[in-house]
Amino acid sequence: MAEYLRSDEILACVHRIALSRGEPFTYIATPPTPEMERRRRSASDHRREVLEHLSELHPDATRPRSEDETTSMMRDGAPLIVYPRLARDTEGRRYASVHVLVRVGRVDEQFTYAPLLIKNHEVVEVASTRRTLRGTLEHLRPLEAEFVDGVGTRSALPMTRSGLSLSHATRVLESLEHADPGCRGGIIDRQSRLWWFDLADSSYPRFNLATYDRLYEERVGVLVAHDTWTISGGAFPTAPYWHRDCPECPYSDYCEEQLEKLDDVSLARFTSFDQQLLLREHGVDSRAQLARLDPELARRARHTTINPLEPHRTEEVLGRSIDKLDDLIYRARAHERGTSLRIVDASRVGCVTADVEVDVDMESYDAATYLWGASVTLNRPTDGVTSGYRAFVEWGELDHNAEARIFRDFWTWLSDIRAACRAQGRTFIAYCFWAAAEDGAMNRAIAAPLTGGPRLEDLVAFRRADPPAWVDLHEQAKRQIQTEGPLGLKQLAVAAGYHWRDPNPSGEASMVWYETACRDDSPDALASRQRIIAYNEDDCRATKALRDWLNGPARTLAHRDDPL
Repeated sequence: MAEYLRSDEILACVHRIALSRGEPFTYIATPPTPEMERRRRSASDHRREVLEHLSELHPDATRPRSEDETTSMMRDGAPLIVYPRLARDTEGRRYASVHVLVRVGRVDEQFTYAPLLIKNHEVVEVASTRRTLRGTLEHLRPLEAEFVDGVGTRSALPMTRSGLSLSHATRVLESLEHADPGCRGGIIDRQSRLWWFDLADSSYPRFNLATYDRLYEERVGVLVAHDTWTISGGAFPTAPYWHRDCPECPYSDYCEEQLEKLDDVSLARFTSFDQQLLLREHGVDSRAQLARLDPELARRARHTTINPLEPHRTEEVLGRSIDKLDDLIYRARAHERGTSLRIVDASRVGCVTADVEVDVDMESYDAATYLWGASVTLNRPTDGVTSGYRAFVEWGELDHNAEARIFRDFWTWLSDIRAACRAQGRTFIAYCFWAAAEDGAMNRAIAAPLTGGPRLEDLVAFRRADPPAWVDLHEQAKRQIQTEGPLGLKQLAVAAGYHWRDPNPSGEASMVWYETACRDDSPDALASRQRIIAYNEDDCRATKALRDWLNGPARTLAHRDDPL
């Protein structure tokens, strides 16, 4: 039986596509993590709730049990088909899975349909110069939708994947002669808002039909090559390379071992497949070779015209085609040295300090904050202020009022410390890592009216205080430190010598713990609460460790422009 290309494979690693059809080795699949399972469960729950609501709003919706029933329903013009089972595009070797088909019109004797997906991610973002077509669950057809000004499609990877899935489904519907001539596809987002997209429009370059067709041709070619390998043997049609999905791939352990042996250039974060091809075409096959390129020459190449009749260097050619090639070179250099590097002169490495320092971190679940934690460091004794960690937390129902109450209590406590510092002539600074997250949680918390809570002007004054009272350590680090990959707290603090007590410390993992922690008062729930508190305390102490590192050992790091 012929293998078919699924919609979720259009952006997938081509090596994984080939391996999943039959690999030339035996391997032990990497099991899904609790975080991956939670993500899938949340997506499934959201999808089920939306579909139940749609069925209530549209009692004429039908749900087929087979491909033949789906084909029959489309032929008869069913207005709304839930969980359709689309027949395969045999010629194109495509199989599409969508959550809803909406009847949008008729061409000759054939009814036409637009695909809908239900996704547990954001679809749009604020964009003052753009607009997006928004529908409603009550009125699903795109002709009933209206443009909303000031919002545009997100460029995040989940949205790109969803858009390409819609394009994939559109091509399958075309093969079945039931596609919408307007090439429209819709996504119901995590807030249950419906957004429509013209998939033929160049306004959506990341997932329009033209982009889809190019990616599809590459991947269907892998299926053909794998067919040949299955029949005739010989060299396997694809080889390992780093892909953004590697951390969640069942073949990751095998591929990583192969890539590390070669010091493969794809391991330089974060390259696309096309960039990796360009590097290889110009003889840059390893991270070591990449690290020895000239980053300054790569920077200048973006704005330099190359004379084709004169000799030119590799950086001059690659720098014109690979955006921020210099960043890739620096990441490769950090790997070669086995340590982070300085971006600035040693005298400029550091972070502002204070007599009283408060390191702050919060924990959230489903866009609601249930814990504000803080660790106090006294560099000078201050009456009324004690060192150590404090947590303000809610394990019960997490609604807007609970979120506001927790933040009010935290803010009151923090304000009392600031007042004590002012009264005694002490300097004060609160620190966080990635202020956008904490600032967003603060802004959301004050939206619920609560007696004694801070006002927006209080938050603005706190963030804009001079001398500073609120410092983002991520902003400090990204201007000063070069790493070989991510610039997150976990990577930087470990480089600073700090280690979390939990064997699996991550914000996403803490959401899994929270689901157990708020379930009841069982021993498992109480243990999860303690685990979250300890994790949050470690996050707070990690920012302190990072600050101390910036103000000391980090100054001795090699500069990223130093030759290897």
